[in-house]
Amino acid sequence: MNVRSGPHHSAGAAVATLCLNRPDKMNAITLEMFEALPAAAQALADRPDLRAVILTGAGDHFCSGLDTSVFQQFAGRIEEMRQRLMTPLPGRKANWFQHPATALRALSVPVIAALRGNCFGGGLQIALAADFRIAAPDARFSIMEAKWGLIPDMGITQVLPGLMRADQAKDLIMTARILDAEEALSLGLITRIAADPLAAAQDQAETLCQRSPDVLRQAKRLVDESWTAAPGDGLALEAELQNAIIGQPDQIEAVMASLQKRQPKFG
Repeated sequence: MNVRSGPHHSAGAAVATLCLNRPDKMNAITLEMFEALPAAAQALADRPDLRAVILTGAGDHFCSGLDTSVFQQFAGRIEEMRQRLMTPLPGRKANWFQHPATALRALSVPVIAALRGNCFGGGLQIALAADFRIAAPDARFSIMEAKWGLIPDMGITQVLPGLMRADQAKDLIMTARILDAEEALSLGLITRIAADPLAAAQDQAETLCQRSPDVLRQAKRLVDESWTAAPGDGLALEAELQNAIIGQPDQIEAVMASLQKRQPKFG
């Protein structure tokens, strides 16, 4: 198993850690990981106690991208690769290659990526599936597919439009150049820089656990579904999501805890 999930509890709520676990290969993505990541995400999606997920990589790097063995394995099976590219998975819009990133992005709870070292190619696209990306000062980033004569195709179209201008995205996709953490921050690829990104991710998860689980889920939906929508389209969504929260036990508990100056106890 190349992906491990380890739950712990923060403020009475569950926080799970997903770790890409091939440190000797800079956590390069194998065919097995294309299956393991969505399976791990589905297992987390089925947990009602979950409040947040931390995504990280073992060792000194988050992920160096696709393992070269994947190219070798598909070299004599181009038609099979084309079939997987052009066929969405049953009941989904994403194909097999897009499923790792889209399954993470579909989680209803916040996902926090803790990034160190190289975050290249498919590894960057997986990191972009997180809601927050906290990077070490020496982390490096690249949309590297052009180096291999390809374009990024693991769900990047669902994320970059909300992060940067089209000309900036074209620059990174066409050149495959490597960015340092400061430039990645200035372009919106990462949320912030921290000396110890995993510790910072754990701190953020603890902070999020102080909020109502309804707020975490509905706030994520609010932004994900409205941020690049046409003007006015988000208004009905605001009302719909607020209607599902207001007056519910967790919302009342948030008010009472604030008035009584104590930690909330959500259901």
